[in-house]
Amino acid sequence: MHTAYLALGANLGDAHATLEAACAAIAALPETRWQRRSSWYRSRPVESTGPDYVNGVAEVQTALAPLALLDALQAIELQHGRERPYRNAPRTLDLDLLLYGDLHLDSERLVIPHPRLAERAFVLLPLLELRPSLTWPGVPDLPAHAAELAQHQGIEREDDL
Repeated sequence: MHTAYLALGANLGDAHATLEAACAAIAALPETRWQRRSSWYRSRPVESTGPDYVNGVAEVQTALAPLALLDALQAIELQHGRERPYRNAPRTLDLDLLLYGDLHLDSERLVIPHPRLAERAFVLLPLLELRPSLTWPGVPDLPAHAAELAQHQGIEREDDL
């Protein structure tokens, strides 16, 4: 089994209901055990327009291979009406594979760790909530970096709203 961290986000429709349904679908995946999820965070769209996003990160234990897990996540997105009309379009559901154990993978379909993980507070803050000891190459103080990004990108933990 491998520990995987998954980013969850939505900004169309009933985002909270969609995200909770996605969590249930992830928990039901074969060869996968649900561990926990972060708090929900609200953020403005990055490089796009539309309503605010609700974001979080889930931790699972899985025996699925990375591409099989990606396929399963994309199937869950489709079940929730995910469309990809253009880059960074508003979405009913967005699921990304952030980390998969200590694996480093760079393929046409999947890059692990997620290449923009340390650039986006809406991913980094909930991930650090679940894995506070996370380090990142070239970023000496990841929590401080995440806090600074959160200020610039307008990220707020929903419990704090």
